[in-house]
Amino acid sequence: MPSGFALLTLAAAVGLGYLAYHEHGRTTVAEVDLGRTRGEAQTCTETLQGTKTHSDEADKQLAECTTSRDAEKAKQGELDKVAQDMANNLNATRSELDELRQQHHDADKRLAAFKSFAEKLRKMIDAGKLEVTTRQGRMIVKLPAEVLFASGSAQLSEAGHAPLKELAGVLKQFPDRRFMVGGHTDNVPIGPSNFKSNWELSTARAVTVTEFLASSGVNPSRLTAAGYSEYDPIRPNATEAGRGENRRIEIVLLPNVNEISALSKAAASVAPKAAPKASN
Repeated sequence: MPSGFALLTLAAAVGLGYLAYHEHGRTTVAEVDLGRTRGEAQTCTETLQGTKTHSDEADKQLAECTTSRDAEKAKQGELDKVAQDMANNLNATRSELDELRQQHHDADKRLAAFKSFAEKLRKMIDAGKLEVTTRQGRMIVKLPAEVLFASGSAQLSEAGHAPLKELAGVLKQFPDRRFMVGGHTDNVPIGPSNFKSNWELSTARAVTVTEFLASSGVNPSRLTAAGYSEYDPIRPNATEAGRGENRRIEIVLLPNVNEISALSKAAASVAPKAAPKASN
């Protein structure tokens, strides 16, 4: 019979074998689990890498979209500026066109007034008593000074009464018009006279004619007198004929305010602005 030691040895061997077998099984299972875990880890790594790649592509696409959007915004801003400039130019063109139309209308009104005025003076023009001309856009009636005044004098001559009386009859037919009476001389210094200069003489003659027209029925509030002396010649003073042309009385048909709209707008644009009211 086997001894007790042998039985004990056999039992130990059997126990160790079972333990080794059991541990081998556990190791095998662990290796399988480890392999599976590594596979899952590899899959996760690949998935993460793919996700990162997609994220990089998405970031790139977002950057490209942002750049494109900024470029479109800049382009739209340029288009808006061009459209605004075109609108401003169109408004300016319309304003200029309206102003040109107004100027044309004003010119037509002045022309009509000039024609009507000249037609009323036709008889005196044909008789050689006066001349009608235009200068600097104004209609002017010219009377030679020799017909109205003696040399160096501002007293109206007897011969000058009739033409001025007839002229006053025409001026009264235009009650809404203003007239300026201008006295003019040549450049020859004044001789012995009650006047010390051509300034005084030209002004005194203008006042004399103005007062005569007013006494003949022309509205005084529509008359203005001015002396120009030798400083508004219409001919050179080098010859006697030229000096004779320069010695004259002119009746200027002044434009009405509504006929000089452009000047009115210009004056309004430079008018001082009202001061702000002080607070209490």
